[in-house]
Amino acid sequence: MSLTPVKISQEVLRVGLVSVSDRASAGVYADQGIPALQDWLTKALLNPVVAVTRLIQDDKDTISSALKELVDIEKCHLVLTTGGTGPSRRDVTPEATQAVATREMPGFGEQMRQISLQFVPTAILSRQVAVLREIDDHAALIINLPGQPKAISETLEGLKKEDGSSLVSGIFAAVPYCVELIGGPYLETHEAIVKSFRPKTARRPIEA
Repeated sequence: MSLTPVKISQEVLRVGLVSVSDRASAGVYADQGIPALQDWLTKALLNPVVAVTRLIQDDKDTISSALKELVDIEKCHLVLTTGGTGPSRRDVTPEATQAVATREMPGFGEQMRQISLQFVPTAILSRQVAVLREIDDHAALIINLPGQPKAISETLEGLKKEDGSSLVSGIFAAVPYCVELIGGPYLETHEAIVKSFRPKTARRPIEA
């Protein structure tokens, strides 16, 4: 894909990437979630990115502890998890995420299921959530994503028609403005990947 050259923002995004998988964390097979997230963020964001990664088992306390560490200690502005959001008894990522939340952001989960429903009716079984965690003078947006690399990309990026126009908006279009509203950096994206949205009054002028 050819991307139009643009001025790169110097505001650094600290992002936590969490892959939740019993077998991958035990070394049974290679984790695919974190590499998929890293690849997509590299393509989509113009900002410098510092990624802090965690590969952990499907355990509520373990997941909650990792999320708290990434926000409270590592000071991540955004935390993306992958895996553990289905209906099986070992899928506890949403519960672990809600346990560390100060506020919920239900629109993200609603949109993720709308995207997945374009492909499979079992998307209604997905329990992905998004929340804010606010501690003292720092806050982060935490989003549960699907477990498969293809579904991660579709969820973040959205779906396009053959002519390139948007069919279903991806959730990342709303992430930059949300991160900014909670005190994080001003994020800019490659519009060929995902076009972020913010009100005109919140947009910064394009530098020459």
